[in-house]
Amino acid sequence: MHVLHNDGVGPVPAPAPSGEPTAFHRGLAGYAPTPLIEVPELAAVTGIGRAFVKVEEQRFGLPAFKVLGASWAIARLAPPDPAAATGTRRLVTATDGNHGRAVARAAAWSGLDATILVPAGTSPARIEAIRSEGAVVEEVDGDYDDAVRAAAAIARDDPDAVVVSDTSWDGYTAIPTRIAEGYETIFVELDEQLAALGAALGPLDALVIPMGVGALAMAAVAHYPGGPGHGPRRIAVEPDGADCLYRSIAAGHPVTAPGPHRSIMVGMNCGTVSPIAWPVLRAGIDDCVTIEDRWAVEAMRLLARSGIAAGETGAASTAALLAAAAAGGVEQLGLGPAATAVCLCTETATDPATFVRIVGSTADEVRARRPA
Repeated sequence: MHVLHNDGVGPVPAPAPSGEPTAFHRGLAGYAPTPLIEVPELAAVTGIGRAFVKVEEQRFGLPAFKVLGASWAIARLAPPDPAAATGTRRLVTATDGNHGRAVARAAAWSGLDATILVPAGTSPARIEAIRSEGAVVEEVDGDYDDAVRAAAAIARDDPDAVVVSDTSWDGYTAIPTRIAEGYETIFVELDEQLAALGAALGPLDALVIPMGVGALAMAAVAHYPGGPGHGPRRIAVEPDGADCLYRSIAAGHPVTAPGPHRSIMVGMNCGTVSPIAWPVLRAGIDDCVTIEDRWAVEAMRLLARSGIAAGETGAASTAALLAAAAAGGVEQLGLGPAATAVCLCTETATDPATFVRIVGSTADEVRARRPA
């Protein structure tokens, strides 16, 4: 693992969250906050005071957080007009799994078709999960970045299609911005849950965030924009083979991590930071951590012992603390025995066969062991 301290932390160039996405989500049928679970074993192993995991295991019936962003962005699109000759009738996106399924679900809510492009080698279980939402799934001969380019090309050729991507590019920023806004709901819930634990808990010292293209991290920084001494330390984690933020912060400008991106943490197999996220993360991420896949495996097993069925990507933030503790200690992340940290677990077991192979139990069996 590698740790990079960001010497460019400063005022965050992002507007204050509006609260509108959270109100929108709470008005949808089936809304419920995801749990915040204390994991004493993680605190003991890492030497920090208290460790919690915000577990995005179920959002509106889907096994990951992504539907928060997709639903908010799609709801802001103009509704289709059946009498019009043209108009938005099909949504297109690229995905490693969770975002595509979320777009497909939100498209169905809005009466729209969905075409979802996945990188070569995407697991059959994830592809079938997307198809179960009524979407067309096409496999691209390439990685996630290639799938993004292919999705953009489809929309250019089809006047009735709109790309709903969580990454941005030149001339395409409005929808990715809306997607990031949608993730604000996670942090509103987190604040409420921490407050409910009482004053004895003390302030939150660190928030560990899986990276990907940066939409979730952008939302986290917008919600916690304080900087040193003002709010939690914001720690981004990436696979060591898809470390686009680490490379970019080290260089002081966006740098693409060359492929192939083959981490088991497939939701973070992204080679390029989203351009709209870059200035926010450059100013607002305190530390970048890159980890090997073996730490995700260790984290999945540790979380399972606490009744948390985390997928490979979902375990990444916990994995970052484990890796840091084993490589010199979490002090290098500004943490110690009095610290409170929250790890974001962004998905449950989205590939059931792989989960059983790693953990030795099904996701349902793991959740049945969760303390009341």
